[in-house]
Amino acid sequence: MIRRLYRLWPNPRLLARLWLLTAAQAVLQGLMLALLVPVLDAVVRPEPDLAAATPWLVVGACGAAMYAVLSIIATPVGFAAAGALAAQLRRRLMRHVSTLTLGWFTAEHKARLARGVTADVGNAAHLAVTIGGPVITSTLLPATVVAVTFAVDWRMALLLCVIALVAYAALRRAARIAEIAEIELERAATGVASRAIELGQAQPVLRAAGHADGTPRMRAALEDHRETYRDGMRRARQPFFVYTGVIMGGFVAVLALAAQLMLTGRVGVAEAIALLVLAARFLEPLGNLIDLIGALRALRNQIVRIEELLATPTLPVPAEPVRGIETAEVEFSHVDFTYPGGDSPALRDVSLRCRPGTTTALVGPSGSGKTTVTRLIARFFDIDAGQVRVGGTEVRELDPGVLLDEIAIVFQDVYLFDDTIENNLRLAHPEATWDELREVAAAARLDEVIERLPEGWHTRVGEAGAQLSGGERQRVAIARAMLKRARIVLVDEASSALDPENEAAITQAISNLGDDPARTVIVIAHRPATLATADHVVSLDGGRVVEAGTPAKLLRTGGTFARLSRQYERSRHWRIVSTAP
Repeated sequence: MIRRLYRLWPNPRLLARLWLLTAAQAVLQGLMLALLVPVLDAVVRPEPDLAAATPWLVVGACGAAMYAVLSIIATPVGFAAAGALAAQLRRRLMRHVSTLTLGWFTAEHKARLARGVTADVGNAAHLAVTIGGPVITSTLLPATVVAVTFAVDWRMALLLCVIALVAYAALRRAARIAEIAEIELERAATGVASRAIELGQAQPVLRAAGHADGTPRMRAALEDHRETYRDGMRRARQPFFVYTGVIMGGFVAVLALAAQLMLTGRVGVAEAIALLVLAARFLEPLGNLIDLIGALRALRNQIVRIEELLATPTLPVPAEPVRGIETAEVEFSHVDFTYPGGDSPALRDVSLRCRPGTTTALVGPSGSGKTTVTRLIARFFDIDAGQVRVGGTEVRELDPGVLLDEIAIVFQDVYLFDDTIENNLRLAHPEATWDELREVAAAARLDEVIERLPEGWHTRVGEAGAQLSGGERQRVAIARAMLKRARIVLVDEASSALDPENEAAITQAISNLGDDPARTVIVIAHRPATLATADHVVSLDGGRVVEAGTPAKLLRTGGTFARLSRQYERSRHWRIVSTAP
């Protein structure tokens, strides 16, 4: 356990200092108990010899003073260690997470990461300090007492060793049960956390459906957590009582042996009293271990979960990655790709080319592979076969930071931080001037939104941009992409489900993105207005490219693109007609 903690924390010096101080206190306690023999031998006499006891009492006083000094030093070290260890480990986790493939961040993994960064790291740091000390004391103090007891009477020392071995066997069984119970409880707690996040994020939908107080899945998760906790407590009872019985039985055996040794004259009264005190100080910390074992196993499981996060494979990077690209050309060459855990390929033998200065529209039915294409360009995942090249270089040969610097992404579900519009844009370019901010706002048609807002650029957008409409959030995202000055812009169905005014604004903003002759724009779109701004169209179906060409050419061929265009054109004229009398 100690080795794992040392490997886990980037800088474990504070932890080592605390544990060394605790170990010194435990050993000092045991050694001070050895003073009982000469002191009692001098006092428990028909005529007490205080002169003989005085040197030992002075030594004991010095030991007590040293113990007090160690306690004074250890207390602030413990407080500092808990906070410092948590901060160090969180920074290490966040650095590691930033190197993972973006495709790793599924809903399940994000929930696991949230629990790891908050609960596991915080609890591990806290338990390493608050539980580590008592565990060290509860093991080193009995060991020191046994060593001291051997100097007084070897028979009592052997009995203490037997008690320790039997207690160890009972403790191991209790530890196994505690570990399994903690793992199951953490699984249930993660389920509750996921459902709680869902409850908070989906409040508008839940209230509309009449489930504002919780979904059936939430209630099932809470019930599962309650049953898991009860089951764990039920299983832990038997080993707890067994271990307690071993300690109590050991105390009875100590009393019997001490009485037998004294009655047979093998030890004197002073030695018998000292042996009883030593045995009591041996059994007391040993008995505390059953109360610590649950927390100790929880600490072990938390360490395992953190280690699993840190062991998540990062993006493979070559020893000497390419640190720059010449152009913004994007090319797929016979690409095959299946999502991790997927049953069928998402892309099959896909080849396409998007040249700088052009806007390429990806079209096709749901599940045809459009979003997958954009994810592979940004290297959210690595492909199974073929090549994805950016600027003529295979993306796996590029430095990941360089690749993402060249790419700006406008997601379908735009996420904005609970900050001002200005600061949400400055994420892309913190040093941007006000002229640059106003320029991209005008190009993205965001300036119209800013003029309407009460505090203009300094208006806070709320959590995830909740204070803005969907179309307004899209404009912020497009302005942010423009401000980044990335040479490759990926737009994922930005105009879907928007009102006509916002659709027109977003369409114009996408068109403005393509004005830069050095920039490559790839947009997933179905709306005719958006498709009209494209220079090139790639139609996908079933993970394959079924046709590619200019919009005019594909309309004449009567293929997939022409069929989708006719469907959307007809849908524009649909009207809801009331049939009520």
